[in-house]
Amino acid sequence: MNGYDITADFGLDPEAAIADSAKRFSNWNRWGADDALGTVNFLDAAKRAAAAGLVRRGTSFSLSLPFDEDGPQFGWKRRVNPVRVMTSTGMDTPEQMGLPHGLSVADDSVFMPLQCSTQWDGLGHVFDHGVAWNGRVAREVVTSEGDFATGIEHLAAPVVGRGVLLDVGRALGEDGELPDGCPITSADLEETIRRQGETSAVGRGDIVLVRTGQLSRVRRQLAAGEGWGKYAGGPAPGLSFETAGWLHSTEIAAVATDTWGAEVRPNEWPGAMQPLHQVALPHIGLLLGEMWDLDGLAADCAEDGVHEFLLAAQPLPFTRAVGSPVNPVAVK
Repeated sequence: MNGYDITADFGLDPEAAIADSAKRFSNWNRWGADDALGTVNFLDAAKRAAAAGLVRRGTSFSLSLPFDEDGPQFGWKRRVNPVRVMTSTGMDTPEQMGLPHGLSVADDSVFMPLQCSTQWDGLGHVFDHGVAWNGRVAREVVTSEGDFATGIEHLAAPVVGRGVLLDVGRALGEDGELPDGCPITSADLEETIRRQGETSAVGRGDIVLVRTGQLSRVRRQLAAGEGWGKYAGGPAPGLSFETAGWLHSTEIAAVATDTWGAEVRPNEWPGAMQPLHQVALPHIGLLLGEMWDLDGLAADCAEDGVHEFLLAAQPLPFTRAVGSPVNPVAVK
């Protein structure tokens, strides 16, 4: 896996490669000029009904990291960890609160960037030369007041369906993990499917979860008191730019990984910055999930050999937001 060279297939110029892939894999106008869902359109009512039939044991797995002040953020792009404060507590008496018959309450509030932990990148999160999803002019639809075309609230209901875990770390890595900087190619995804078996087949409307094993490695660091290190933005295994064609042709609804940026880091061209995002979001219209905790689910899938499940992964409907925290729940 580590021997893949992006330049052999796409040359030395990332801008030319992005432009070519954007043209070849565009879904613009596939669902009409006013579309706000992108590839989530592939996840229809029939797909959801079929996904409900995957539940056999009723065992559920939260795929979210904790949302607390000890998270992975360190301030890049003003992303910080959640700050939660109590606004009233058990120390406040009924008399202080002015409530009747001995009643008192506790309340809390939180400040956090919407992409500080387990989250979805919305379609308005990334642009290509100032162009947003479906060919819209970014400066006209995503302003200081938010995303007026593809705000994350549009996805609050439909992101429920068949989830498929592709545990690339376990299938192709060493001791269940891929090394940082390791690009995952389309061939690697297909080989993982082959090794995992028929429940891993990927098709239209699926939500694909790609486990690299990086989070397992970070957990050992945390247990040793070494902190998160460079998990939030540093070197990581991840999807190769080459997978843009696979992500498009499979007609999946969304893809999520256990890493900060979904695609391999450092990116495959020197000086590049998230080139796969630049194709996937504004051109393919593909919802991207990052920092998902896939370890518990992966262990269960490895044990019973079943890598498909019902997945409920709706974003919180923050009006006009370009991303959202999420607590994805897989049910087997």
